[in-house]
Amino acid sequence: MPTSGRPRQRRWHGRGVAVVALALALLTSACGGGSGSTAADASPASASERAVAAQKQLAKNSLVPLQGEPPEPELPVTVDSSDGREVTVEDASRILPLNGGVAEIVFTLGLGNRVVGRDITATFEEAKDLPLVTKAHDVSAESVLSLRPTVVLADTDTGPSEAIGQIRDAGVPVVVLDPATELADVSTRTTRVAEALGVPDAGKALNSRIDKDLAAARAAVPEGSRPKVAFLYMRGSAAVYLMGGKGSGADSLIDAAGAVDAGVESGLDKPFTPLTSEALIKAQPDVILMMSKGLESVGGIDGLLDVPGIRETPAGQNRRVVTLEDGVLLSFGPRTPLVIDILVDRVHQA
Repeated sequence: MPTSGRPRQRRWHGRGVAVVALALALLTSACGGGSGSTAADASPASASERAVAAQKQLAKNSLVPLQGEPPEPELPVTVDSSDGREVTVEDASRILPLNGGVAEIVFTLGLGNRVVGRDITATFEEAKDLPLVTKAHDVSAESVLSLRPTVVLADTDTGPSEAIGQIRDAGVPVVVLDPATELADVSTRTTRVAEALGVPDAGKALNSRIDKDLAAARAAVPEGSRPKVAFLYMRGSAAVYLMGGKGSGADSLIDAAGAVDAGVESGLDKPFTPLTSEALIKAQPDVILMMSKGLESVGGIDGLLDVPGIRETPAGQNRRVVTLEDGVLLSFGPRTPLVIDILVDRVHQA
């Protein structure tokens, strides 16, 4: 399944200085203020102001941990693993997340100094110098075991299964989590990671922060604005052209941003459906949402307009294309409120 662009340049006109100044103030609050928020959480900020602050934070490719001293794990704990096992974690001094989204949660909880390695999808700044334990997207059991982890966090789709079995057989507790595929999964995943590492209170604090940031982002949606947004997953070099529908993950983000998923509204009941000109014309999106590398793979907006059906949509006619970085858009984790801030601003622009 596809996973989660350079933000488009904004024209500032006369209010630019004021917006930038406010954005910097909001971002300062985000990085060190009372709530440790990941986004601009000072109260009634406009969508554009919140988006500027969010864009700056994402451009840093860095995480904002919970404020205060890092939590101290209270162990041992026994938790349910999504592979049907019960797993007892006795030591969280050497944590190895085998998923980038899970790694973001661990770092944001304040436990980043305990992480000993990363998989290929952990691309944020704090993880970049950690040893890589995957080859392409396959886990190397030998690489994992060489780091002497005391607990491994994986997804149900982490593999190959033989490698996970080898790690488990070596006596390392492996906690398997369900993938996060929609906005509602963020709190569940955060809770499960925090419980597995013996820091449930930190998990509650992080969920509270995320909920607050999401509420603030949604409050900036313009009243009466309900644009139709189509999520297109494209890899031009591989001739992959898909439109998102129900369950794509993007549908929950579009809804949270106060918009309508054009694919869902046009009747697409699968997460992804091969793109056709007929489907595009039926969906009639006002805005097209893409991953940045996907847009680059088809030659940018000009190349996208050459895809059959795009020019016949309001989005194509008005060149309304919104992009976000591949590793952020569908990550469903601590940085998701920043994604919603940006979407609220961009999809509702006239």
